[in-house]
Amino acid sequence: MDSLSGIVAFVQVAETRSFTEAGRILEVSSSAIGKSVARVEERLGVRLFHRSTRSVTLTSEGELFLERCKRIIDELDAAQLELSQLSAAPRGKLRISVPLQNTLILPVLAGFTRAYPEIELDVDLSDRMVDVIEEGFDAVVRTGEPMDSRLMSRKLGNFKLQLVASPDYLTQHGTPTHPDELRDHSCLLHRFPASGLIERWPVRVADSMAGPELSRTITCTTTDALNYLALDGIGIACLPDFSIKQSINEGKLKVLLDEYNDFSGTLWMLWPSNRHASPKLRALIDFFRDHML
Repeated sequence: MDSLSGIVAFVQVAETRSFTEAGRILEVSSSAIGKSVARVEERLGVRLFHRSTRSVTLTSEGELFLERCKRIIDELDAAQLELSQLSAAPRGKLRISVPLQNTLILPVLAGFTRAYPEIELDVDLSDRMVDVIEEGFDAVVRTGEPMDSRLMSRKLGNFKLQLVASPDYLTQHGTPTHPDELRDHSCLLHRFPASGLIERWPVRVADSMAGPELSRTITCTTTDALNYLALDGIGIACLPDFSIKQSINEGKLKVLLDEYNDFSGTLWMLWPSNRHASPKLRALIDFFRDHML
């Protein structure tokens, strides 16, 4: 524990640039702080501070050591908070961002609220790629492989994109048997709201990396709108399987060109790695993992 107290003293001096102020915060004398820091320096065999009568500044070794020590203290604080909250029911506010997928997300949100009535959810329901850290979100649900080293992740499940159309549309316009035939059909396309790019359909022709040529009939920024239009017989849409499973089972939509489909996607829950997984956040992560897909 002497090593730990030395680390705490070192961090306080580094942040206040004063042995006296560090002592005041820790409620010990400045000389006690100086001795504690000196013992740390002796154990490490390096100088952590440049000292003068007017100022206290970190050495290059001290700056490196400070970053590590702050992580140690943060982890200790988190462990103490976690132990103190083990017996407490999850409660409080969570700010989350989830995709605009009503058939997938809304039932899970409703179930979570029923299961944890003391947790208040502030939900950003959109397809925009939020900055989890900068915008202050507690957690987000996103597709694709996690790339941000600042975030922790939990896999929620896999999904597939499928080309579908209603039986009425296929009766009137025929059923495509090859991706090249899509140019002769009404295609309902999804535009990513953040980038403005059109989502590529996951069907490939042999020996070609390019997607099929598509005839644009309607372009929308939400897949729920495309789902409605496909059900209404307007054209062919490319939609995630979880949003059309019931319609396919009921015969309201037919899957097309599945033998040419090479897509496999993953849904993830992401949250800041420097944020303690409180009971309310753990409850959210576990509930989404168990109920999403």
